[in-house]
Amino acid sequence: MPLLENSDFHPPLWLRNPHIQTIYAGLIRPLPEVAYQRERWETPDGDFLDLDWSRVGGRQLVLVLHGLEGSADRPYSRGIVRVMNEAGWDGLGLNFRGCSGEINRLARAYHSGETEDVRWGLRILFAAGSYSRIALGGCRLGAHVTLKYLGEEGSGLASEIVAGVAISVPVDLESCSHELSRWYNYPYLLRFLRSLKASTLEKRALLPEHIDLDAVLSARDFKEFDDVATAPLHGFKNAVDYWTQSSSKPFLADIRIPTLILNAADDTFLSAACYPREIARRSTFVHLEVPKWGGHVGFVHFDASRHYWSEQRVCRFLREH
Repeated sequence: MPLLENSDFHPPLWLRNPHIQTIYAGLIRPLPEVAYQRERWETPDGDFLDLDWSRVGGRQLVLVLHGLEGSADRPYSRGIVRVMNEAGWDGLGLNFRGCSGEINRLARAYHSGETEDVRWGLRILFAAGSYSRIALGGCRLGAHVTLKYLGEEGSGLASEIVAGVAISVPVDLESCSHELSRWYNYPYLLRFLRSLKASTLEKRALLPEHIDLDAVLSARDFKEFDDVATAPLHGFKNAVDYWTQSSSKPFLADIRIPTLILNAADDTFLSAACYPREIARRSTFVHLEVPKWGGHVGFVHFDASRHYWSEQRVCRFLREH
């Protein structure tokens, strides 16, 4: 019964507001120091993936996947890599297509249900044979991709992959889309849409004729954007079809390695459906931890280590498993 609702995360009073947690961690936090080295992998379909390595000579690796419109350079990604580097693990941040600072080559991008690039990248890592153990970790969309991939592989997962960690993960995409349209999330929604539209504009020369750019630029929420951009670019009928096929929640019961889901109870991005308590109660492998506070990818914590509580929790979990 890996369900933990009495978490040991207890921030000071002034940090017990979800918006302060979310905004401080995302916009104010100094960038954690990590010595990244960029490597580009050419994909079989003629595109590329940019990967950011932080090697400390470890035989264990944590592969970190970033969130929507993020990159391996985001503070939450760097924070996980830094804490695991200090524990003797190498770190690798995989930048989804178009998220590394350079537009990708094809008329496609990335989305919450896209696991093929991760699967292909892991095959390369397995073939290299440099690591005895690999853990997958992610935040936001990257956490969602992590869970979906682990569930898809199920009992057929490669033996090198030993654990997974998912932070602030929207396991039910449709209900989360509605949640982000609530008035108190409007500033976040605008920020996401502004970035998504700008990314689409950069790709205008690659867009198929059936993509209505005016409709993309006038989208007011995720449903409207996914209806006219994400769905047609990636072979879905519409936004609801994309959300239904891509949500990771149906795959959770098939996960067969120790996997931590860390979702704060006060996360304003997440719907009630994103706290899979019954799945965790029935599972030997899915660990659900629900701190009372933390916001969305917040978990702000001040001490001499400079690590946020969530990063320390990731390190503890991976050491245990």
